[in-house]
Amino acid sequence: MVAHGASLEGVREVRVVEDFNPSIDETVIEDLRSRLRATRWTDAPTNASWSLGVDLDEIRDLALYWADGFDFAAHQAALNALPSRRVRLDGLGVHVIHARADTATDSLPVLLAHGWPDSAWRYRKVMPLLTSPGLHGADPGDAFDVVIPDMPGFGFSDPPSGAPLNSLDVAGMWAELMTTLGYNRFAVAGGDIGSHVVRYLALDHPDRVVAVHRMDAGLPFFDGDRSELSQEERDWFDASARWGAEEGAYAAIHRTKPQTAAIALADSPVGMAAWIVEKLRSWSDCGGDLWSVYTRDEVLALLTEYWVTRCIGSSMRMYHANAAIPPRQLARRTEVPSGFSIFPGDITHPPRAWLERTTNLAAFSEPERGGHFAPFEQPEIYANELRQFFRPFRSALASGSTPPSVEPSRPRLG
Repeated sequence: MVAHGASLEGVREVRVVEDFNPSIDETVIEDLRSRLRATRWTDAPTNASWSLGVDLDEIRDLALYWADGFDFAAHQAALNALPSRRVRLDGLGVHVIHARADTATDSLPVLLAHGWPDSAWRYRKVMPLLTSPGLHGADPGDAFDVVIPDMPGFGFSDPPSGAPLNSLDVAGMWAELMTTLGYNRFAVAGGDIGSHVVRYLALDHPDRVVAVHRMDAGLPFFDGDRSELSQEERDWFDASARWGAEEGAYAAIHRTKPQTAAIALADSPVGMAAWIVEKLRSWSDCGGDLWSVYTRDEVLALLTEYWVTRCIGSSMRMYHANAAIPPRQLARRTEVPSGFSIFPGDITHPPRAWLERTTNLAAFSEPERGGHFAPFEQPEIYANELRQFFRPFRSALASGSTPPSVEPSRPRLG
């Protein structure tokens, strides 16, 4: 156990790091199985398939397997094998996977930030590729200390009891987390909501973040004259707007009335599964065949954790909090060196011109395969993207030198 102190308005708050085994109670499993078996199924038009949302036959087959085929004991054993810790931050218990590199020196600490509808689950397959690259055909000198926290209200972290936290709040917590774990300077990487979190980490702690890697640029925000944008950028804005109109109904619910949907989803495991599985299929690089990328057990591991932690509602509420972030925060330019890996199966594909406008762009790549959950879909490709991008910044961390452009970014309003 490691304890650190932090002064807060004259009060000495002790931050404690403890070993932690996420556990699933047997009575919760039995209740889950009963609910799955008692599902009251809706009807569906003939040949609707996935055109109106989740495919009824596929979700029914998955539910049957969840009730009578999924190995809950094996899943519990896999959870127990993770190097899990629990850290008290701002009054909340935060679950974090903390895996140290297998090399004694020259490892680079990296915090990996997840999004919705996932958790630290997103990075579990990539973790050993980063901590032990030499065992996976890569350069041992590219080893990382890996820190993968569940955001508050996700996975095995506590939900906020009051107002939901936004990405700015979580970024501040993760800075404290890295201090508590003993890292003064570090790298960060993320996707989805996690992309915003690591962006704010780089914006607000540029003296600590050596470089930031992102899988997306989020949905575009620009309050200037659109004539200043390139045609490529304007086309991306239009494409993002079309995506929001065609695919963004879930986000509108999360932003506006998340509790209404949460009451239903927290009561029905099949309803919750449908809400999440439809996004796994739509946002992954799977050509419409979910099971070409994931196994049923991998998907059910995620669904089981969402169910037993009752985090579906608290995870959705973060959209509501993020919608209230002031525009001046959205307009800030990231000066910490930034790299982007834009995967072909992801939701949107920002052009390089936009990334150069909004960040200190140090690297840009477009891998051949992968989608929104690339670290889980294509862990080898994702690990290689991180190794290549962060390699030039290892020397700056080792020498203690200051990375370029570390002055806090000012709002850029057009």
